[in-house]
Amino acid sequence: MRKGSRVWLRLVLPGSGSLSDRSGGGRMAAFRLTVVRHGETSYNKEKILQGQGIDMPLSETGFKQANAAGVYLSNINFTHVFSSDLLRAKQTTDSILGNNQFCKEIAVKYDGRLRERKYGVAEGRPLSDLKAMAKAAGEQCPSFTPPGGETLDEVKARAQDFFEHLCNLIACEVCPGKQASPSNGRKGTDATEGHSTSLLAKYDSGLQFHSDSNGAPEVLDADVLVVSHGAYMKNWIGYFISDLHCPLPASLTKTELSSVSPNTGISQFIITLEMKNKIKPKIHCICLNRDDHLSSITAENMSH
Repeated sequence: MRKGSRVWLRLVLPGSGSLSDRSGGGRMAAFRLTVVRHGETSYNKEKILQGQGIDMPLSETGFKQANAAGVYLSNINFTHVFSSDLLRAKQTTDSILGNNQFCKEIAVKYDGRLRERKYGVAEGRPLSDLKAMAKAAGEQCPSFTPPGGETLDEVKARAQDFFEHLCNLIACEVCPGKQASPSNGRKGTDATEGHSTSLLAKYDSGLQFHSDSNGAPEVLDADVLVVSHGAYMKNWIGYFISDLHCPLPASLTKTELSSVSPNTGISQFIITLEMKNKIKPKIHCICLNRDDHLSSITAENMSH
């Protein structure tokens, strides 16, 4: 539901009564969202469109990338893990969790809303064919929709639907009988201790994660991992920026913003939820499409 330029999400709670009835007034919840693109497939390397209909496994390089991403994220105690149900995303998720110190046995939720954009008749064909189709139609990529494919608006609707589901899920878990206070003893990820501080500092985002900064509480209520696909992720992040007014790191260039994430590129966001009768999400981008973890793999490939 939109009021002016702001986006509000309807709060769906089990049982009767509004959130303010249950908690004695509005409160805040916060979670970190880590979004990772799947590792490389042979079709990625050959610039052949996979979309939803071509379910390729990771290549040897793709498995190395996924492993490197897993090592890079190994100190994050993820509370929720979601993945596209396509094989390349599933294999990437498995590699990430296999390296994790805390959640090797966590249940992964596979969600069709996280699938890559559907490219219809262009799937299994070179990207150059899609560009030729667009040119013949007097259009340009990526706005061109091949026959049988999804429009950008349809992809955005999928991404928005998933994000609203995620916010409602976290809100419902956090809500019952608790206030937005770091001293209430709730079980969350302390963003002022251990790996979380170093992780935030590493990204040099200028985000001070305390209750007196950006309205954020000191404790994260959840740490969410999502593994998805390049075109989908670009559209989803576009929704964050255009609809939810997500601020971006000052160091980010226009080229970096417009680029598709590299394979196993990592983006992270801190999301705070203002919870009254509805949820108002506020998003702060920590990093976008980072690939620091791939430096050794890139060097190895260049040496061959």
